[in-house]
Amino acid sequence: MASSGQQESLSYERTGIPTGRLGMYWFLAGETTVFGGLIFVYLLYRWRNPEWSEHAAHLIDLAGAFNTLILVSTSVAMARAHAAVQRDRLDLAVRNMGFTLVGATVFLCVKAYEYSHEFAQGFVPSTNLFWSFYYTMTGLHAAHLLGGMVAIAIILIGVRSGRNAHRVEYVGLYWHFVDTVWLCLFPLLYLAS
Repeated sequence: MASSGQQESLSYERTGIPTGRLGMYWFLAGETTVFGGLIFVYLLYRWRNPEWSEHAAHLIDLAGAFNTLILVSTSVAMARAHAAVQRDRLDLAVRNMGFTLVGATVFLCVKAYEYSHEFAQGFVPSTNLFWSFYYTMTGLHAAHLLGGMVAIAIILIGVRSGRNAHRVEYVGLYWHFVDTVWLCLFPLLYLAS
């Protein structure tokens, strides 16, 4: 019987994909079904409720566009962090992950401003179905973003200490997923007016 280390090696040899990357792919497939199902149901309701355009008009398009720019920039930074690890430039990887964390913080601050603005106007989750979907989808996205920030911070600390640099790729995959979800939510919610 093979030891667990040999089994992991055999698993790698059979698939040609590192175990960590394969695990992240499976995790992201599950997350895709969560967001995909939510977006699909939103679209079904959206087509039956053309008046949602009037509700979407109350969203701050400029804030959503700015947050889109921020997330795309952080995805570029995570890709650069991964490239830096491959070149054994851990200092550059740490800087790019730090930029990602700062950008993510800015994103959350803008989202908090938007939520406070919408609440002040009386648009809360119980206002109607549009606002329920809006807060559910953007809130779930923000929770995933926060989770990604925690993962990036943990890996950044490890990379700074010279450990587990290969994990930058895995957290980068997750971060690109979070970015892609926002690239779907932004037009569906903000540009739907």
